[in-house]
Amino acid sequence: MLHIINKSPLTSVSLDSCLNTATGGDILLIEDAVYAATRGNAGETKLRAAMGRFKVHVLMPDLEARGLGDRLIEGVSPVDYGGFVDLTSSNKTCQSWL
Repeated sequence: MLHIINKSPLTSVSLDSCLNTATGGDILLIEDAVYAATRGNAGETKLRAAMGRFKVHVLMPDLEARGLGDRLIEGVSPVDYGGFVDLTSSNKTCQSWL
């Protein structure tokens, strides 16, 4: 399953809900959720701990639009829009966490 998160971990519990509920799969961080994939943020420890259960991806154009392209956590896979499409087509189901 592909879990798509678009809300910042600083203003929403979407990432926490996903990590506490889902058992595995791919996570794609888009829009303001990309803050979770940066070094030094409040949710970094949670995201690193989840990497054993999930493969974590970040939409690189969204990360770069926020000026954070050089702060990506090691182990998070950057994807472009084509990679976003590939993730949606390679997973049988997608869940958007609102």
